[in-house]
Amino acid sequence: MMQRLNVGNSLFGRLMLGLLLGASTFAVGCSTAQTSNTARSSTEQLLVSNAIDQSLNKIDFSTVAGYSVHLNDAYVDCVDKNYVIGAVRHRILNSGGRLVASADEADIVLELRSGGVGTSMSESYVGIPEITLPGMLALPEVRLLERKSQHGIAKLGLVAYDPKTNQILGSGGTSLAQSDDSNWYVVGIGPYQNGSIRNEIESSTTGFAAQVRNRLPNQVVFDEPERPAGLVIDPPAPEAKVSTEPVTPAWYQEK
Repeated sequence: MMQRLNVGNSLFGRLMLGLLLGASTFAVGCSTAQTSNTARSSTEQLLVSNAIDQSLNKIDFSTVAGYSVHLNDAYVDCVDKNYVIGAVRHRILNSGGRLVASADEADIVLELRSGGVGTSMSESYVGIPEITLPGMLALPEVRLLERKSQHGIAKLGLVAYDPKTNQILGSGGTSLAQSDDSNWYVVGIGPYQNGSIRNEIESSTTGFAAQVRNRLPNQVVFDEPERPAGLVIDPPAPEAKVSTEPVTPAWYQEK
């Protein structure tokens, strides 16, 4: 006759019970969230736009004040072209110029060109490089201080001329600027960040610049437009009534 194994009293049973209780004590639930990134990182886009802004900030647009200006952007061929054109238009308007659609309407034609707009990356460190020893042995690389940097470059050119005489107004010229974003690591600890776009982010998201000026409502509401006096609006057609009674098909005959 077979004997039933007493799990509660046997050594094996007590051991299995202890393992199960221990596993249940340390068991945790895990979940993951799916994330995605844009094709171009926000850092790259800020590097480019920051360099463009710095380049245009060095140009004096005050001479267009009071004049009609046509911006010729036919020679702009670069990344973020729309931002370059929009930034120049903004500065013309901010300086008192009047933008017009064609050269025939303009007192001044500004011809804009791009000489180089993009980003680059550099990496450097202080430490010991990897050393290969005889016998397929190697000492690992040791980085005590490391810097990874990205740079944005924007070179823009402008020339102005009178569309009626085609005579140049001044000498024109080019403006070059660089933005940067640096990440520092000390014995693998970091990053400690600095650079022109970090300064822009900090100055734009803290203090007076961070105050909310206008917040849109969380619900969408529209008002009816004002109608002229005496205008009669036909009321909307009544909705068709839906019968709730069951419908018996003509082909169906109850036997």
